[in-house]
Order: sequence, then C-alpha cells, then structure tokens
Amino acid sequence: MTTTSDTAVRDPATAARGRWLMLIVLLAGQFMALLDVTIVNVAMPTIGRSLHASGAELQLVVAGYTVSYAMMLITGARMGDLYGRRRMFMAGVALFTIASLICGLAPGSGVLIAARFVQGAGAAAMMPQIMSVIQVRFDGAARARALSAYTAVLSSGFVAGQVIGGVLVTANLFGQAWRPVFLVNVPIGLAVLALVPRVMPRDMPNPRAGGSGPAAAGGQGGTVVPPGRHRRQLDLAGLAIAVPAVFLVVLPLMLGHQENWPGWVFACIALGLVLSVVFVGLERRLMSRGGDPLLNLAVLRAPGLVPGLAAVAVLMITYGGFLFSFALHLQAGLGDSALRAGLTFAPCALVFGVCGYFWRRLPSSWHHLLAPVGCLVAVGGYLAVASVLRSGGTGGVPLQVAMVVTGVALALGFSPLVTHALVRVPMRQAADASGLLTTTIQLGQAVGVATFGSLFLTLDTGRGAATSAASGHALASTMSWLAAAMLLAVVAGIALARIVRAAQPVPARQR
Repeated sequence: MTTTSDTAVRDPATAARGRWLMLIVLLAGQFMALLDVTIVNVAMPTIGRSLHASGAELQLVVAGYTVSYAMMLITGARMGDLYGRRRMFMAGVALFTIASLICGLAPGSGVLIAARFVQGAGAAAMMPQIMSVIQVRFDGAARARALSAYTAVLSSGFVAGQVIGGVLVTANLFGQAWRPVFLVNVPIGLAVLALVPRVMPRDMPNPRAGGSGPAAAGGQGGTVVPPGRHRRQLDLAGLAIAVPAVFLVVLPLMLGHQENWPGWVFACIALGLVLSVVFVGLERRLMSRGGDPLLNLAVLRAPGLVPGLAAVAVLMITYGGFLFSFALHLQAGLGDSALRAGLTFAPCALVFGVCGYFWRRLPSSWHHLLAPVGCLVAVGGYLAVASVLRSGGTGGVPLQVAMVVTGVALALGFSPLVTHALVRVPMRQAADASGLLTTTIQLGQAVGVATFGSLFLTLDTGRGAATSAASGHALASTMSWLAAAMLLAVVAGIALARIVRAAQPVPARQR
C-alpha cells in the first residue's frame, strides 16, 4: 500500500501538491472555527426571540465560545506536540462538529450556552495544529505562501461571518430561522474529518518537541526545541485555577445588570481576582522548579511585550463591545433584518481584512507609528458612529463612512500591534509570548462583550422614548465609553512605538 509519506519521498512534485491539498483541508477547518466567532452576532436578536433569552444569556452565547477557546488554547497546542497534531486536529474538529449540532438543535438557551463552551474547547484543540503543520511541512517560499493563505483565511473568516450569518437567518431555511447558523458547520466538519486522514500524514509525538504557542498572526504556532531539552508537559493545575478565575470575573459581569448588581456579583469578581493571584504564585513556583507553566512570567520581561499586550487587550475589549452592541442596536433597536445588519457590518469588516493584510506595504519608516495612530483614529471612528446614530436614525451614507474609517483604523492599530508586541522577544520564548498574546486577543473580546455589552443593555432599558431613539442613545453612550477606553490603547501604543523604533537599525548615512 502506498502511503502519503512514501509518495512524498519518491515524487517531490506530488508531495508538494499533497501538502497544498492538506493545507486547503486544514484551512477549511480554520474557516469553520473563525466563522463562529462573528456569525452569531447577527443572529442574536433572532435567537433571543426564539428561545426567550435574556440579554445576559445572549452575551453568554457570544462570549462563551471565545472564553473557552482562549482558556484552552495553549493547552491544545501542547497536546498537539504530546499526542500528535493530526490526532488532535481531528479530535478538535469532531468535538466542534458535535457541539455545532447540539447548538443547532438546542431546545433552550441553557443547552445552547453549554454547547458554545464545548465548541470553544473544540476550536482550541483544532486551531493550534494548523500553524504547527505549516511550520513543519513547509519551508522557504512555500512557507511564506502558506502563511499568506492562513492570514487571508483569518481576514475572510471575520468578514464572511457577518454576511453569512445574515443570509442564513434571513433565508429561514426549512423554517429554522437561526439554527442553520450552527448546523452549517456539521457538513463542513464531516467533510474535513473524512479528508484529513487522506491528505495529512500521520505524525508521531516528538519526545523533544517544544510547546506550541499561538502565533503572532492570530493563530497558533509551534517551535522545535533543540536536542537535550525535555518534552513540555501540560500544566493541569494551572489550568484548573485559571479557568474558574476567568469565569468568576467574566460571567458575573454579564449577569450583573440582569440581576440589578447584587452582592454576590462583586463577591464572585473578588474571588476571581484572588484566584488570579494564586495562579500567578503557582506559575512562579512551577517555573522555579524547572516545570512548564501555562503562563511563563519570565516572558513579560521582554521589552515591548507588556505595552503591546495592554494595547491589544484594550483594542479587543472595545472591538468585542462594539460588535455586540451595534448588532443589537441594528436589529432590536432599528428593526433591521439579519441580512441588512450583516451587510451594514460588511464594509467595516472588509476594509479591516484588506488593511490588516496589506499594511506592510506602507513605508517601513511609518510602521512603528501605525499602532498608536490607528488607535487614535479609531477613537474618532467610534465617536463618529455615536454621533450619527444618537438620534435613533439609520445613519445612511455617513454611517457607512464612519464604519469604513473605523475598520481601517482598527486594522492599522491591531495588525502592527500583534507583530510589534513580539519584536524584542527572544526566540526561545517566542512560543510562550505568542501564546499569551493570542489568549489576550480572545479574552479581550469576551471581556468587551461582558463589560460594554452590559453597559449597552443597562442603558437600553427603562426609557420612555421610542425603541429606536432609546437604543440610539444607549449605543451612542456606549460608543463614547469605547472611545474613552481606546485612549488607553493609544498611550500603550506610543510606549510600544518607542521600543520598536529603538530596535530598528540606524541607516548608514545617519551613523
């Protein structure tokens, strides 16, 4: 019997075609997982009406996926090194597909929320393996093309999620309203599961493999540790503390406004913060004993990483709050259909993807300034959206202009931040730093839904004005607070820009 690896040895051309076919299949799984980050936004009001879900439950439907994904991301990457990337990718796809089926058939909001957490765990097992495979199976110019394809899928996944979600909900296939938003994953997942064993060679766990961490581009990467270093192990104790710590902070923020902020909400948040301190102490002790902590605190000493993480966190917090609040305003406030809401998002998402992909073509002397300038322009974009929609109108052309400006600004802030945050990180700590960065990106979006989503829901209730006017005022107030928060990203971005500038080589004529 001829295996994929046998063919690779005998026929380089066939092996190259096989690698690209393998990448296409893997990227189909990546696209499916990315789609579920944004596709749910435009389906939220329909889900709320169908399942009689509260605003807090809708927040959990959106953020449950990203919280679970973020918390399991680094562990999923290490499991690929320990147990084999193909095995973990298929396990992740299988779990994601089953969870998607449960989401689509959910009889109530509780089942839907639980299944969304499971979906996130499946994505965390699946996604880290893709970048690791690119690192291992491709080299030279082929690796650069593979990374470009990976980045293109990242951008298109976020763009397509808004539009596809609107199309599926508006089409009301088989009278199922929002359910196809999740059920569409089932045939894709089954196809990927059928194809992976045919196109992806079996990989044996490497006893000297280093821990894979999410890569800077928003995905996950792997590194191979030089001979003599031990295989990195799972930090289950750290995970057991980190997960409840995050949940105890994020979930009460979502539920608080619905329960009128009772004492237990603040008690849970305080307990979550205490567990965070315990987690840091545990990771420090594990590191001092030569273990493999979930969070390598030593990496924070790398110049530029802390301001980079701070800026990325703030930007993603505002982005998550913006997507959640704006989607609810368009449909619940203005009465737009899911399709129209998705198309309203599309220009912003499209320019975000395009600018995020091509920003390197700008003069290199500008690159260190892009992050703070992009964040500053995003402040203006948020305020412009607030001004246009404050009265409860549809916004028209001025709204689309404001959305495009916001999309360009967020892209020129986010993409350079992700790259520059790691510019001074030593190679031996690259996996840990990129893992921390990507976890920050995902958690930031969830925290944004929890905090600014709660602010919008609180402001959008109890007003005597018409629905559109009340919702417009609530959105404008929320966007103003988003703009104020984004100023923190500007400050952190300036600090990072100075470090990046200092790291750039001095031209010969200036020496």
